[in-house]
Amino acid sequence: MKWTDIQDIAIALTEAHADVDPTTVRFTDLHKWVMALPGFDDDPNRSGEKILEAIQQAWIDEV
Repeated sequence: MKWTDIQDIAIALTEAHADVDPTTVRFTDLHKWVMALPGFDDDPNRSGEKILEAIQQAWIDEV
């Protein structure tokens, strides 16, 4: 997965952190959690606030 795979990341986060309310997650934690997902392979510096916002919103929608 890459940072642009927003929907795939949201699904993986839903599975990996089922007990977490995505509206309460800080971007610093979200960044770490995405980087730790199995199959994620992208440059940590390629993410930014807009990408993290999109991931968080997709995660909220997924839940």
